Amino acid sequence: MSDTTLGEQAGTTGQPATEPSLHRVMGPWLLLLFIVGDILGTGIYALTGQVANQVGGVVWLPFLVAFAVAMMTAFSYLELVTKYPRAAGAALYTHKAFGIHFVTFIVAFAVMCSGITSASTASRAFAANLSNAFELGLSGVGITAIGLAFMALVAIVNLRGVGESVKANVVLTCVELTGLLIIITIGMMAIAAGQGDVSRVMQFKTTADGGMFWPVIAATTLAFFAMVGFEDSVNMAEETKDPTRIFPRILLAGLAITGVIYVLVSISSITLVPPEQLGEGETPLLKVVQAGAPNFPLWIFGFITMFAVANSALINMLMASRLVYGMSREHVLPPFLGKVHETRRTPYVAIGFTSLLAFALITFVGEVPALGGTTALLLLCVFTVVNVAVLVLRKDKVEHEHFRTPTFLPVIGGLSCAFLAGPWTGRASVQYSIAGVLIGVGIVLWVVTVLINRRTGTRVSDPLMEDIGGTGPVN
Repeated sequence: MSDTTLGEQAGTTGQPATEPSLHRVMGPWLLLLFIVGDILGTGIYALTGQVANQVGGVVWLPFLVAFAVAMMTAFSYLELVTKYPRAAGAALYTHKAFGIHFVTFIVAFAVMCSGITSASTASRAFAANLSNAFELGLSGVGITAIGLAFMALVAIVNLRGVGESVKANVVLTCVELTGLLIIITIGMMAIAAGQGDVSRVMQFKTTADGGMFWPVIAATTLAFFAMVGFEDSVNMAEETKDPTRIFPRILLAGLAITGVIYVLVSISSITLVPPEQLGEGETPLLKVVQAGAPNFPLWIFGFITMFAVANSALINMLMASRLVYGMSREHVLPPFLGKVHETRRTPYVAIGFTSLLAFALITFVGEVPALGGTTALLLLCVFTVVNVAVLVLRKDKVEHEHFRTPTFLPVIGGLSCAFLAGPWTGRASVQYSIAGVLIGVGIVLWVVTVLINRRTGTRVSDPLMEDIGGTGPVN
């Protein structure tokens, strides 16, 4: 595929032909580390205790269920990203499937917001671990200030370029993987020595009538936050070498690796720390280290945890800015958001826009469960649409070979995602409120985009997107 995007075709979109394109710098190993690093971040480090609060000792089960749902949806993404290897991801697939400007925009904005809420969750976890590991005693304004400073640093790294960002990801992924291997090792050694209580791994937290199903489902809606790295990766398609060939095996390998690690970390954690204690505060894995290896320097693990959640923030902000860039070049977002820095070759306006939204979330929301749950809610809705889109797009043929998923997987995956997004799962109402406000901002930007396209008379070469240019029916 050519590096030229639709937004670079002079005379069809109004963008100058000389606008620079993105660098293809990611090979299979960098992509694998990108996916593993994204999935292994804030979710397991910050939300293990919150999952334990809802489900009890079987904290590993919601992660396993979330992994199964994510894997089914990943197969849908594999067919679509190898069929359409562009940076816009789910929004591009939605528009190709349905051709409705408004639906495309909402999906694009929901995915972008999921990346930003995820990064904001990471910033809060970073600040909390910094405070606890080094016994700073920070809370409230102090935690928020550190979170904002941390997010500003992420923006600076992102501005340096995807090459620098992905190289930083390699280092941070190795650090966060080391932290999880420490937890697994501590847990396995404790089990071998007869310490802890292994029987807790099969203890369910039941409802008032003795039911176990709904607590597991409620915990799964939160655990799903930890299994969403593949959406970030498909938005890096234009910066990946030969994406059609390498994406299937690398994505499935990354999911399998992280799924095994999550289950082992969960078993180690609950063996050493009772669920009610694990669910207190925002630093659950620090408690596991204290219980299983009291002589291990706590500040070292706290430092590792800070690097781990920093990795999640970097990758998610990288994804969000590239998604904004891609959709701007497709004229689904205002054109100024698609500008690329001439020397750094990074989408600097998109980076600034997404960073400002993150600052607002850190300042006015802040809490890890609310932000993490909102991330999962937004992505479950998007994944439902993507699973439908892959079936609709079976009629659209392309000239190159691509991956094809078995039909039953997107059917089951779509139904599962729609079910987990519903209020019947016990999801906190504040998550719907945050998502509603963010989508409301998206609707305002949609109106602005339509007005800009109509005023400039913009036309796009892709016939599925001609309605966006203001010359056809605007939905």
